[in-house]
Amino acid sequence: MRIWIAALCLMLCWLGTAAGAERANPRSMSFPPLTFAIPKAERVLLNNGTPAYLLQDRELPIVTVTALIRTGSVYDPAAKSGLAQLAGSQLRGGGTTALQPRQLDEELEFMASSVESAFASDSGTVTMTSLTKNLPRTLTLFGDVLFRPRFDTQRFEIARRQALETIRRQNDDPKEVANRELTRSLYTGHPLGQIPTAGTLQAITRADLQTFHRRFVRPDNLIITVSGDFDRSQIIEQLNRTVGSVRASGPLSLPTIPAVPNNDRPAVLYAAKQLNQSVIRLGHLGITKDDPDLYAVRVLDFILGGSFTSRLMMEIRTNRGLAYNVGSRFDVGRRFTGSFIAETETRADATLKVIDLMTGIISGIRTELVSEQELKLAKESIINSFLFGFTSPASIVLQQARLEFYGYQPDYLDRYRERIAAVTREDLLKAARAHLRPETFKLVVVGDATSFDRPLSSIGPVQELALQ
Repeated sequence: MRIWIAALCLMLCWLGTAAGAERANPRSMSFPPLTFAIPKAERVLLNNGTPAYLLQDRELPIVTVTALIRTGSVYDPAAKSGLAQLAGSQLRGGGTTALQPRQLDEELEFMASSVESAFASDSGTVTMTSLTKNLPRTLTLFGDVLFRPRFDTQRFEIARRQALETIRRQNDDPKEVANRELTRSLYTGHPLGQIPTAGTLQAITRADLQTFHRRFVRPDNLIITVSGDFDRSQIIEQLNRTVGSVRASGPLSLPTIPAVPNNDRPAVLYAAKQLNQSVIRLGHLGITKDDPDLYAVRVLDFILGGSFTSRLMMEIRTNRGLAYNVGSRFDVGRRFTGSFIAETETRADATLKVIDLMTGIISGIRTELVSEQELKLAKESIINSFLFGFTSPASIVLQQARLEFYGYQPDYLDRYRERIAAVTREDLLKAARAHLRPETFKLVVVGDATSFDRPLSSIGPVQELALQ
């Protein structure tokens, strides 16, 4: 009897909840505006002038420290392309002058700490994570990795062999082929367009890693970020001991990297592969972070190809079922001119049809104002998703340090949402006409031309890529 009564009560509660749910109309519901204030990191200067950004968070007994370094593959000599990548991996992987690689691995593992390093195209990072109780020792190891790497010969050779194996298999994935060849075409004549080869990797020596490290990993060429469970006075003292005590050897002199050359000549590039579907990439050079149309471009991105409700996605995937994935994006350049890229994969016998649709949709957004509904959805989505860039103390402090690292305006993050909100339909049309140039597209297609719905040459002269 008690079970029956309990069941009856639960049913009545459910019916009451369901009835209430039926009465609530989501279209008429209102919510208070979403507010989010970015926590502010403290900027201090270490004894040698190195900037450090500090953000305390006592929730977990963990501390994260990152060094942002002004370096990257743009500084690779052409004959030794891949140098920055190897130097970045071996900064940590090759041990320190005090510890051989295996000893460093074992000590970090014993403390449940980590130190990782990597160099990208225009920046490098060394990041450590430690339990608060192990912070002093982990920070010492972090400083040794940063300023006193061993570049162990055996580890270097292992890393080189792994890089060579990656190159040997670089044509296995048709998407990687298309991405690589589009980048090479967009940045022809610029370091951003350099692609490592077996020959350039074989030319790199351990001495090259050491020279690269001495030139770029200096206290006057980096910014430190610290977040987590730390005592302010203690962390400043520890940072001064491990980083602030290091003195730069002579004045900083970074190589001059030329501006990205204007490369607006259209091209049709074809890589033959026996595939049931074609990989399509097209694009041209884009904008930098200092472009006055930056915020309009961000909104344009969302509407054109940067969301699941974008024009490219709705027409090519939803309405026509010609692709599973399709989209576009402006990769805004922080130090060099960025790019605009549209991409998809489709069945071979629809290749040219999809290319026509993509270029038509991109051209169409240049001819008339977007709808008020598109604009509203795009701006609300961008503004409401803004806070997901600040999901942890480490991400918050890193975002703020990057403003200084890349030369953004100090109020960039604080005013980002209001500047997105101020974008109008007229702004979008102006930005689309200024920054979308379909007549200059570099088009890369990887697939089987014998199965295409019409010849690629119907678009323009075709340059066939020899995949080695």
